[in-house]
Amino acid sequence: MSKEKDKERVASPTSYGTFQGVPTYPPPLHPRPPQHHLVSGFPQPSQPPGATHHDLSVHQYIQEHQTVPGYDVAERRHGRQERLPCCGIGIGWFLFITGFLLGSVPWYIGVFILVCAKINPREKPGYIACAIAAVLATIAIVFGFMGGREGFESRPKLDRMSVVGFDFGNDNCLVAVARQRGIDVVLNDESNRETPAIVCFGEKQRFIGTAGAASTMMNPKNSISQIKRLVGRQFSDPELQRDIKSLPFSVTEGPDGYPLIHASYLGEKRAFTPTQVMGMMLSNLKGIAEKNLNAAVVDCCIGIPVYFTDLQRRAVLDAATIAGLHPLHLIHETTATALAYGIYKTDLPESEPLNVAFIDIGHASMQVCIAGFKKGQLKVLSHSFDRSLGGRDFDEVLFNHFATKFKDEYKIDVTQNAKASLRLRAACEKLKKVLSANPVAPLNIECLMDEKDVRGVIKREEFEEISVPILERVKRPLEKALADAGLSVEDVHMVEVVGSGSRVPAIIKILTEFFGKEPRRTMNASECVSRGCALQCAILSPTFKVREFQVHESFPFSVSLAWKGAAADTQNGGAENQQSTVVFPKGNPIPSVKALTFYRSGTFSVDVQYSDVTDLQAPAKISTYTIGPFQSSKGERAKVKVKVRLTLHGIVSVESATLLEEEEVDVPVTTEQMDTDKASGETDVNMQDAKETSDAAGAENGVTEPADKPVQMETDSKAEAPKKKVKKTNVPLSELVYGALQSVDVQKAVEKEYEMALQDRVMEETKDKKNAVESYVYDMRNKLSDKLHEYITESEREAFLAKLQEVEDWLYEDGEDETKGVYVAKLEELKKVGDPVEMRYKESQERGTVIGQLGHCVNSYREAAVSNESKFDHIELEEKQKVLNECVEAEAWMREKQQQQEALPKYATPAFLSADVTRKAEALDKFCRPIMTKPKPVVKPEAPPAKAAADEEKSEPQPEAASGEEPMETEKPTEDSA
Repeated sequence: MSKEKDKERVASPTSYGTFQGVPTYPPPLHPRPPQHHLVSGFPQPSQPPGATHHDLSVHQYIQEHQTVPGYDVAERRHGRQERLPCCGIGIGWFLFITGFLLGSVPWYIGVFILVCAKINPREKPGYIACAIAAVLATIAIVFGFMGGREGFESRPKLDRMSVVGFDFGNDNCLVAVARQRGIDVVLNDESNRETPAIVCFGEKQRFIGTAGAASTMMNPKNSISQIKRLVGRQFSDPELQRDIKSLPFSVTEGPDGYPLIHASYLGEKRAFTPTQVMGMMLSNLKGIAEKNLNAAVVDCCIGIPVYFTDLQRRAVLDAATIAGLHPLHLIHETTATALAYGIYKTDLPESEPLNVAFIDIGHASMQVCIAGFKKGQLKVLSHSFDRSLGGRDFDEVLFNHFATKFKDEYKIDVTQNAKASLRLRAACEKLKKVLSANPVAPLNIECLMDEKDVRGVIKREEFEEISVPILERVKRPLEKALADAGLSVEDVHMVEVVGSGSRVPAIIKILTEFFGKEPRRTMNASECVSRGCALQCAILSPTFKVREFQVHESFPFSVSLAWKGAAADTQNGGAENQQSTVVFPKGNPIPSVKALTFYRSGTFSVDVQYSDVTDLQAPAKISTYTIGPFQSSKGERAKVKVKVRLTLHGIVSVESATLLEEEEVDVPVTTEQMDTDKASGETDVNMQDAKETSDAAGAENGVTEPADKPVQMETDSKAEAPKKKVKKTNVPLSELVYGALQSVDVQKAVEKEYEMALQDRVMEETKDKKNAVESYVYDMRNKLSDKLHEYITESEREAFLAKLQEVEDWLYEDGEDETKGVYVAKLEELKKVGDPVEMRYKESQERGTVIGQLGHCVNSYREAAVSNESKFDHIELEEKQKVLNECVEAEAWMREKQQQQEALPKYATPAFLSADVTRKAEALDKFCRPIMTKPKPVVKPEAPPAKAAADEEKSEPQPEAASGEEPMETEKPTEDSA
């Protein structure tokens, strides 16, 4: 019976504000069930910092099974007494989580303690394990928290752990990010995956991406596009000169021979380098990635064309620095495509490679890559390209065709009008897409120029006929790629076509005839590069664990090192003794390091240059490195070792120079091996040099004393022969990269970008505040004539409407161009009048609900206080009377407030607020709950008299129980004890 009463006392939720007859306000919060699998859902790194092989296996077990080995949650639930106490397991979890966050010792100690939870502490191994766990836990707490700060700081920052890939195209850009479920191409603010590569400079701010594309037609001379074609190229480049003719903005030659872009920004003419503009675009792409990831983005991978020169690659790195990015890898676009293609393949061969040709025909260029795939790896066999064969060339053919036609038919010269040229080029691009799926396509443009509407039509056959000069160039990169790879057409097993320009049917026809097989389109033509970049970034980042897949990249150019001969050779008749050697031949793996040895007596210089510039159309010389000064100790020509590195970005640089000098040294013979070991372990470099010098001296003498032999036998050592020791000394070197930005210029560009970004942010915030004022005017005007009509007097309503109309007129006249502070002040001025009206309406809507809740609370406690149920019998009458008094007082207060409110009109200030009623209900609940939920006192059952006497007799003769032993009160007395 008592058990049933106890069950009745247990509160169980029934309805809002009620606990089986005991009222509650607000409803009680039930504790969540215990989360046993704490490891589940926790972000698991690929390997904890400093983990050994054994530690990694435990960590992998946790990742795979989502629990700690040896930790049985079910057994802990049943509360078996044989396991470690809950406090010990709690310490284990605490150390586990703390160590995981700090990346320090407690991580491993916590795992050890949790493993020990499986051992019975009452057995000898259990005592030992518990003792070890306690000691290690103490050490972990001390050293873990002492080194916690250093451990936390040594871990990679979260903002440096982003996994993002950027496909910076000539026409559009894409951003891909890596998430737990895979690679996603993210959307921009306009919910588009492709972001136009356009930067438009306005009178007050910049418009980048989609906003820049929308402003191009209205502001063509300040809209910078095709940035990729301008970066890292000399102004005198013939291809650049051809591109400039079709650009609507002004490009001039800078003092260094490289192009400068001119635009009007903030009401004044300004000049920007292409690297700066590219940094602006990358900054916009970075913002898109950060909004989608909801985290800072720093580390990334950027796709670049295979034909980018060393200077262009450095320009991309500088642009990334301006944007606040840290590229882990500048990956070739075709290689990124091959990676995105092969990493998901599960049926790749293990012996013979699967050769796949990737043809990427983009907006401005054509790139060909032949890659060989094996299980878990890809190897790039060859690269080839045509820098001026892309989709825009077909657009240009259509543009010239219709420009000539309209000049003859409508007597207008579109080429003389920048805005008309942009509109016609955009129409031609759409026309090309229509022709890819239809045999005939029309062209209609209203008011193209001189208020004339133009019309035209073209057939696919006619389009292919005027495009013959372009189509004839398609086969050259294909033939070159096969020749460089050493393959025949039959050796290519598959052909993959990507890129926006690959949709032209004539190109597909040429590829089919060349390879003898139909090209495949298994990949997204526009997104494959960005996905491959994100995959490469995930491979390089420790944040994600990616399937084992190796990428063997090859260098598309041949780079050599050139230098002038030594002075002695020059005197012998070599006045122009220029020498060179190929350091990184075409097809060399990326990255790579080579070392060259020079014999010089003083400072000298080496040039890094291209061996063949036929396909590059760029200056042969890349950079010059001056090595020195240095001086040989022997006064003759010194041996200098120069290390040349081909980085992961495809950039060649001289990494270091080391002076190598050979010295003959002697090693003194010691009598005790122990002393020799101690000396060798404690001496510094100079001591070692002295030791080796004595060795060399002994070797030159070539004499071994007989007395040394017994000593050698005792110490098991031999007298070392004289030897030569190589002394290494670092030689200073200075770098000069032709055409690259200096570090000071890059820093200035970073500061300018920050200032312009700040200006853009201020203008966006100003627009938001202006829109907020305009929205408030329209919204409040509608409310005053609808739901707020009864909550404001007629005179106040008319005055408020007049004020709203005045603000609206001001917005479109004098307030069209104001600062952010002015709009904020104007909005606050309107809200001073409108907020009280909205408050009265809101109170009238909520008043009934809160009054009902208070009444329900009062009635519930009153019923409980006057109830005759047995579960309230233990509560004293005085306590119940206090509850009744509180209920009466709250009810009277509520009745009084309601009467005051009913006497007021709706437009008057309320007599009370909903918050007042809520506070009153909470106070009533706080007072009454402890009284009405008081538990019944527990009555201990009385022992029988015989048992009590027996216990009393038993307790007299027996001594006190030893410490640590529990008295067995529940055991029945035996006959002997009685």
